[in-house]
Amino acid sequence: MDQARRNRLEAGGVQVDAALERLMGSEALLERLLRKFAADGNFQKLEQALDSRDQEGAVAASHTLKGMCGNLSMEPLYGLFTRQVEALRAGDWGGALALQEDICPAYRQVLAAIGEG
Repeated sequence: MDQARRNRLEAGGVQVDAALERLMGSEALLERLLRKFAADGNFQKLEQALDSRDQEGAVAASHTLKGMCGNLSMEPLYGLFTRQVEALRAGDWGGALALQEDICPAYRQVLAAIGEG
């Protein structure tokens, strides 16, 4: 991975060194997992579940995204999804929806950084 790519990912919210440490230094694996993250449909599932007030679906999608973000060292998104899962499990729809307002731009920022590879 060249330095420009690393810088774009870092700026997008991916802690590259932490992710590589988790993946035993495999840049190829990191790139493959980042592409899988970008192609994953759970964000759309989350938005649909929030729109229809489907608590079970929203928890499942947000929790899945939380795990992916944690494994890929996307710390800002991981923190947001962690808080959203907690709000959803507590039945705090207002809190979960408010967090979605922060999640959407952070998610788009990560996707843009991944797409620049």
